[in-house]
Amino acid sequence: MANADVHRSSTFAPVNIAVIKYWGKRDTALNLPTNSSLSITLSQDDLRTHTTASCSLKYTRDALVLNGEDQDISGARTQACLRELRGLRKEVEAKDGSVPELSGMALKIVSENNFPTAAGLASSAAGFAALVRAIADLYALPSPPAELSRIARQGSGSACRSLFGGYVAWKMGEETDGSDSAAYEVAPAQHWPDMRALILVASAEKKDVSSTVGMQATVKTSERFAHRAENIVPARMAATEECVKSRDFATFADLTMRDSNNFHATCLDTSPPIFYMNDTSRAAVRVCEAINTHAGRTICAYTFDAGPNAVVYYLAETEAQVAGAFRGIVGHKTGWDNSRGRAIQAGEVPKGMEIAAEMLENGVSRVILTAVGDGPRRTEEHLC
Repeated sequence: MANADVHRSSTFAPVNIAVIKYWGKRDTALNLPTNSSLSITLSQDDLRTHTTASCSLKYTRDALVLNGEDQDISGARTQACLRELRGLRKEVEAKDGSVPELSGMALKIVSENNFPTAAGLASSAAGFAALVRAIADLYALPSPPAELSRIARQGSGSACRSLFGGYVAWKMGEETDGSDSAAYEVAPAQHWPDMRALILVASAEKKDVSSTVGMQATVKTSERFAHRAENIVPARMAATEECVKSRDFATFADLTMRDSNNFHATCLDTSPPIFYMNDTSRAAVRVCEAINTHAGRTICAYTFDAGPNAVVYYLAETEAQVAGAFRGIVGHKTGWDNSRGRAIQAGEVPKGMEIAAEMLENGVSRVILTAVGDGPRRTEEHLC
C-alpha cells in the first residue's frame, strides 16, 4: 500500500473468444444464458484488461474509470457484482474481527484495455473479469474461480469464462437463481499449448447493435433461435470438449466454423436482421477456406463474435501456411512487428482469392497474433 489509508489490489485479466457461442438469455436481470458455451482464453501478453481496485475512508462514492474516462457505475450489472463481492467481504469480517472493515468503504476502480473497446473483441468479458478478480483480491476473499465466475457473469455473461485460462466452458445451468450457471476449466492452456490465433481487426469502431440489444431481439423474433439453443449447441458442446481433450484440431475446426456460421445465421434471422459480419469478414472466410483446400486438410478455423473481426485459429506447426498466407495479403498492416510476426514469411495468396485479398487489404486495419493463455494474474503495477 502506497498510503496506509488506501487499500489496493491490481490484476490483469484475459480476453476469451468463444468457439461455441453464447447468444440469448433466459433471464436478463441475472444474465442467465439460453445455452452453454465454450471458449479459448487468449494470451494476456497480447490482449488484456489491467484493473486496479482500491478502497478508502477518504473516498466519498464508488467510481469507475475506463481508459481515462469516468464511467456510470450505477447500472444494475455493475451494482450486482459490487453487492455480491461486498457481501462476501462482510462474511470474512464477521468471522475475523481483526481484519479492516473494507466492505463499508467506497471503491475506486481504474481499468485500461490494450485493445479497442466495444468493437467485437470481448472487452466487456475481460473488463468484468478483471473488476471481479481485483476486488476479490482486495477483499482477500477465499472464493474459488468458479464462484467468482458466477459473480462476473452478472456483469457480462462471457466474463465468467475469463476467470480461467486455457479452454473454458460456461454451463448454462438450470436453477432460476443462477446459482449453477458458472464457468469451469475444460483443460488448462498447457494441455494444448500450441493453439494459435490470428485476429484480423476489421473495425475498431463501436458496433451499431450491442450484444445485449441483439440478444433480446433474437430471442423475441428469430425462428432459428430455439432450435439452435435446444438442439444444435448441446451436441456441439459435448463434441468440442472431446476435441479439446483429445487435441483433435480438424474436428475442432469444423465445429468452430459451423457454430460461427450458425450463430450469424440466427442473427440474420432476427427481425430486423443483425449484420455483425461485413464484406471484410466474408473475405476472411473465403481465404480460410482456400487455405484449407490448398493444404488438402483443415488447418485453420475462422470464428466471429458479435462484430466483424475474424479470429483464425490454427496450430503452431501450420503457422507458416496459415499466418503466412494472411501476411502475404495484409503484411503491411500493423501487428507483425514482434518476435512471432517477424518470423512469419509472407506466403502466396491462394489462387482465385484476388477479390477476397483486395477486400482484406482495404478492410483490415491491423492484425493481432496471439495464442492460448492463462487466467487472471495479480500484479503490483497499480493504476491509481
